[in-house]
Amino acid sequence: MGEGPTHARIAYARSGVDVAAGERAVELMREAVESTRRPEVIGGLGGFGGAISIPAGYREPLIVSSTDGVGTKTAIAAALGRWDTIGVDLVAMCADDVVCSGAEPLAFLDYVAVGRLDPETVAGLVGGVAAGCREAGCALVGGETAEHPGLMEVGTFDLAGTCIGIVEREDLLDATAARAGDAILGLPSSGLHANGFALVRALVAKWDIPLQRPYQEQLRLTLGDVGRDAAVSGEPELALATVGDVLLTPTRIYARGILAARAALRAAGHDLRGVAHVTGGGLPGNVPRALPRDLGARLDPWRWPMPSIMALLGALGGIEDAELRATFNGGIGMVIVVAPEAVAALREALPDAILVGEVVAADVLGGRYAEGRLRGTWPEAAPVGLR
Repeated sequence: MGEGPTHARIAYARSGVDVAAGERAVELMREAVESTRRPEVIGGLGGFGGAISIPAGYREPLIVSSTDGVGTKTAIAAALGRWDTIGVDLVAMCADDVVCSGAEPLAFLDYVAVGRLDPETVAGLVGGVAAGCREAGCALVGGETAEHPGLMEVGTFDLAGTCIGIVEREDLLDATAARAGDAILGLPSSGLHANGFALVRALVAKWDIPLQRPYQEQLRLTLGDVGRDAAVSGEPELALATVGDVLLTPTRIYARGILAARAALRAAGHDLRGVAHVTGGGLPGNVPRALPRDLGARLDPWRWPMPSIMALLGALGGIEDAELRATFNGGIGMVIVVAPEAVAALREALPDAILVGEVVAADVLGGRYAEGRLRGTWPEAAPVGLR
């Protein structure tokens, strides 16, 4: 009887599942998980569930949750053998959805599926999740690592996660507060974030682009010297990057900044009227989600620069700018709606916020989203970078 579990582990290992490797992975990730702890967390790593209390001070708290994955961006990480950034993307996809409701990210759970469990690799992936949780301000309270021999190939993995947030009922942002004439501001993205990578990978494969190639070299090959210089204006951080580095740039996490900006606006007598996370579907698919059904958004793409990686993908695929903005984030990762008189206070709280458009009646647009020059609510802006 005493040797039963040992024999069971040996048999299981022969089938392709290494239980001992899983236990080692848990030990390797323990410190990273503990680094995300919040005062509300009860217990520690290793339980059947993660317990967390409601923070003090709430009268009528609402729980807001979001589940998402990283998608095929994981294939780029696997090809490069880099595990430290992709977990940040996972947290961003979920935490920045939660904050669109006005909720503070409180807890996070991850799910890692692998073809063969390598403890160091899994610990690296979860370390990235923990880094994202620290940035978002939420606790990593639990998760699961699953080994799927025969179902997934060795060296492949997938990531999914769930973020749980909390908001006072009266503070809920539910896409009803915006009014025609409100200002729409955007926060710059950190490149591609984690959407559209099926297209990215298809273009990389079609043109046989080495992920280790210097990014500046690829821009020159595709866009020419003049196009490269225009495309990288304002991106000095990419001077020494490879193509793979740029594709794996982790998603910016906006949650804490949005919550701090809301507090600053309220102190100045204003409030947020809508927040939209720009993920799958790009700007056309996400900005209207922050607005009432009878209102729409008119954006002026001349008001902000499109990141060079999107100009590169557009050139490789012969893709028009409008389609790039409908597939990727177009250079804007989060959109905020406020009353016109609140614009100055919002820009003070979020200095990199860019005035990108306005809220109008949907019937004026013939739909809920349009691109073009703004009517004379604000001064015309000179073209900036690539459209």
